[in-house]
Amino acid sequence: MAEGTPTQPGAIDLDRVRDDYVRDGFAVVDSLLSRAEVDALNAEAAAIARGERGAIVGADAGLGKSETQLMSEVIAIHFPHKISPMALATMAHPNIVPVLRALIGLNVKAMQTMLFVKHAGQPGQAWHQDEHFIPTRDRSLTGAWIALDDATIENGCMWMHPSSHKAGVLWPMRPHGDARFDSADEAFGHPYAREGGAPVEVRAGGVAFFNGYVLHRSLPNCASRGFRRALVTHYMSAESLLPWTLGAAKARSDVRDIVMICGQDPYAWRGLEEVTSPYVRPQNAERAKAIYAELAERRRASDTTLR
Repeated sequence: MAEGTPTQPGAIDLDRVRDDYVRDGFAVVDSLLSRAEVDALNAEAAAIARGERGAIVGADAGLGKSETQLMSEVIAIHFPHKISPMALATMAHPNIVPVLRALIGLNVKAMQTMLFVKHAGQPGQAWHQDEHFIPTRDRSLTGAWIALDDATIENGCMWMHPSSHKAGVLWPMRPHGDARFDSADEAFGHPYAREGGAPVEVRAGGVAFFNGYVLHRSLPNCASRGFRRALVTHYMSAESLLPWTLGAAKARSDVRDIVMICGQDPYAWRGLEEVTSPYVRPQNAERAKAIYAELAERRRASDTTLR
């Protein structure tokens, strides 16, 4: 569990973290958030899902539902930082920023947050690489996966293929038809065993940092009860443009819907924009389809406005 007092920035062995990350494509740092911070983020997740922090596509008011009932219907909450000051502040947590500087460089920006819920019985996600979805021009994409519960093999922690980032190849994706995983496609054609990899167990308050090219997955939450919650932020070098498709057929040259985390923004002259919207990814497939259709319409409207 997270300790009452988190690790102080000066106590983090950044050389060890950098060495692990370069060698394996991921590194785990314990106790970067305190128990109080973890508890506050878990409470915030329920408030966001109920729509108490502002408009969110797919939010359920949850009248008459307990927090457990409400959250068990949610797979993830995307872009919570858009409506939650707490989630926004956590992106630049003082214990996380020094690690980002060591792994990415002095100038760092972020473009996405996701709050995963994963109640007991929920599926995992098949093998994938995050740069497949969020491409950078310099391979600098880095995820910071904050454990909000102890993430174990039993409740569906992440698994990584160590060193799979080194080839710098984005492997093709296809449907998998495996009931252990959600509907997202799976990477294939790579030289790594489908049932291989290394489990990445993380105590609540710890953070797993991982490269955008490393192959990773998670298995179902097989615990008898409870959640395996995590707040994930994706970061990259501010020197790189962000040619993000955001689900469209064609990427834009540089999406400026970003948050500067530290250092200088070389492209500040381009200004900022609001392209993404916070939304709930629900368990129910039909509800999810309706939510994605609404998001697509919002993005079309945004592109028209920005032209």
